[in-house]
Amino acid sequence: MLDSTLSDIEARALSAIEAASDAAALERARVEFLGRKGALAQIGKDLGKLSPEERARAGKLLNSVKQLLEERFDKKQTWFEEQALRARLDAEWLDITLPAPGVRPGALHPLTQIQKELEDLFTSLGFAVVDGPEVETEWHNFDALNIPPAHPARDAQDTFWLENGCLLRTHTSPVQVRAMERFGAPLRIIAPGRVFRNEEVDASHEHTFYQLEGMMIDRDVSIGHMLYFMKTLLEAIFRREVTVRLRPGFFPFVEPGFELDIQCLLCGGSGCPVCKQSGWVELLPCGLVHPNVLRAGGIDPREWNGFAFGLGLTRLVMMRYAIDDIRLLQSGDLRFLEQF
Repeated sequence: MLDSTLSDIEARALSAIEAASDAAALERARVEFLGRKGALAQIGKDLGKLSPEERARAGKLLNSVKQLLEERFDKKQTWFEEQALRARLDAEWLDITLPAPGVRPGALHPLTQIQKELEDLFTSLGFAVVDGPEVETEWHNFDALNIPPAHPARDAQDTFWLENGCLLRTHTSPVQVRAMERFGAPLRIIAPGRVFRNEEVDASHEHTFYQLEGMMIDRDVSIGHMLYFMKTLLEAIFRREVTVRLRPGFFPFVEPGFELDIQCLLCGGSGCPVCKQSGWVELLPCGLVHPNVLRAGGIDPREWNGFAFGLGLTRLVMMRYAIDDIRLLQSGDLRFLEQF
């Protein structure tokens, strides 16, 4: 009699579990068969009326049915929970790789940041910030800077020529000539900007990069004046003392000419791809303005003289932020740029 009763309860319970359409229906079935006042609990209360031998066998059978039903209830309940979670995830799904709504916060490119710092520095020293065209005439880019057509210095500045005879400027020095033509002497100017050269691209060279030219024209300007401004510049940018060296260098537009090198801040002078394993980075070609350049700008070298320097703005940024590959600066990769 007990066996058939338990078999009937088991069959009805399994059918109720299978038929449950939601978690609430499943809970009602659980209470009906497995609750404290459920069908199996009532049978358990009647076990005391049986003899010890029958009670042991009936208790074992009751526990077997109870265990089976609990497993089926748990399995069906887990299935409902998974379905509910999947529905919630579908309703609340959000692609965290997409940009957040609204205006995204931005920042200045590291080149722009350093350029603005230099502009603020030199304007505080009485210099004007001037600009010039990126598509230049041959005369402004070469001839007026004491680099005639047959001069070997042109080979070091291979550029991109246009069909009309103009070219993409190879340095910002043409702005010096244009400033002399427009403003005359005395003159204090800096000219930041983009320049172009037909270079083979590697970790330290790009076909498009940035420079900053500086020029001061007055009476009795000396190399001492030039060194003062160069040291002031470097201390302001690197915000600490840096190791530099001044060595003779030839540039057609200055006489005498110098190379002011900075010890590589990436490797500390031990050698790396950026400094070409030399431990030094050419940073500030400079010198006293050549008389021919003054004449080309309409200034009499017998009354005026001055100094000029050309700063590799891109290389300066690499030294400032320890960037070991120039190509990163124009990669457009926001993961790189958002660090600054």
